[in-house]
Amino acid sequence: MTRKRSRKKQLSETPVKVTIESLAHDGRGVAHVDGKVIFIDEALPGEEVEFIYTESRKDYAEGKVAALLSRSADRVDALCPHYGVCGGCSFQHVQSSAQIRIKQSLLAEQFKRIGKVEIPELWQPLEGPHWGYRRKARMGVKYVAKKNRVLVGFRERRHQYLAEIDSCVVMHPVVGTRLTALGEMIAGLTIREKIPQIEVAIGDEQCVLSIRVLEPPTEADQERIRAFGHEHNMSLCLQSKGPDTITPLDGEPEIIPAYALPDLGLEFKFRPAMFTQVNYEINRQMINRVLETFKLDKNDTVLDLFCGLGNFTLPMAKFAGSVVGIEGDQPLVNHARENARHNGVNNVEFYAADLSKDISDQLWANRKYNKILLDPSRAGASEVLQHFKKWRPGQIVYVSCNPSTLARDAGILVNELGYKLIKAGVMDMFPQTGHVESIALFEK
Repeated sequence: MTRKRSRKKQLSETPVKVTIESLAHDGRGVAHVDGKVIFIDEALPGEEVEFIYTESRKDYAEGKVAALLSRSADRVDALCPHYGVCGGCSFQHVQSSAQIRIKQSLLAEQFKRIGKVEIPELWQPLEGPHWGYRRKARMGVKYVAKKNRVLVGFRERRHQYLAEIDSCVVMHPVVGTRLTALGEMIAGLTIREKIPQIEVAIGDEQCVLSIRVLEPPTEADQERIRAFGHEHNMSLCLQSKGPDTITPLDGEPEIIPAYALPDLGLEFKFRPAMFTQVNYEINRQMINRVLETFKLDKNDTVLDLFCGLGNFTLPMAKFAGSVVGIEGDQPLVNHARENARHNGVNNVEFYAADLSKDISDQLWANRKYNKILLDPSRAGASEVLQHFKKWRPGQIVYVSCNPSTLARDAGILVNELGYKLIKAGVMDMFPQTGHVESIALFEK
């Protein structure tokens, strides 16, 4: 700790003037000083700024704007009063249409630089609500004795400390406007120092908050939590260990959140800690884009890799002859099967498999598929792509939350496996942040 403090003291606090040259993949401004690249928070290309160093390493340095000397036409004033301190957002200073344009440019640049592939056609970006869209989150909780206050929210930008915030404008308002009230409720518990986080799961109509507890609450604690839930029309649950230990308060019913795809007559139920897309409007548009692209009919046999709880599998099964969904998490697979039964979808199969390992002995892996959907985690899908030599699908749609691994995998599909990139584009799943959700179509 002493070494870290002394190193930070050596950083000059004298502002340095630079012109921002470009944006990094995470949305920070890029400049150079004495040949070293500097990444500067909240700085936009073309702007002249004075910055101060926040970190300096051998190959690069980081900084924050001390004074804005010229202003980009893309710059706007941040809506949230906590912006710049809270680390939940990094793009609120950028006008919404410019956020899309920047993310499209970053996607094209990464395809070219990492995958050695040019995007021949950009898809029209998918856009939805810019505020109040987020329905899934893990919020930190911390009792601060000096302030006699419980903080609820997200960590400070580039720090492990919880930011002191009273609201969140990107979170759905049912939770985003109640952070202070939630903190005050927890502050009155005997176990206020034994609660590290809250899992937020908001369905179309239900809101479930799962409170991680390191010690059991007293009866009085439970009554206080119960009263808060009733007052705010939320289901508050307790989580003693892993996600499978999430349970309602004594005597309270178990609320299973759900989201619907009304146009397709589908409803997805999910457990609070299960992965679902955070932005329902973009998710619906994204599913429609996949369906419009594949143009499925009863002659199609589709493989859905990294299928989760069936978010794409069940919609595709409405039109295809059969769909097979593969997911590495067994509880998600079990829930996908439950969702298929719940919706009366009978032409789907779900299997659990680690797609980063050898799957050649799996029965499902030895079938033929003419269309494949990929929706992997940030790590991408490079390990499973070698099996495409055997499957030889005519069309591949790849949905990604990480443009750099999508670009890498696009390079494999195009330069090694002989596919042609038809088009790619961004989907505004995470407005006001640097995260980029993207989609690409490949054909043999």
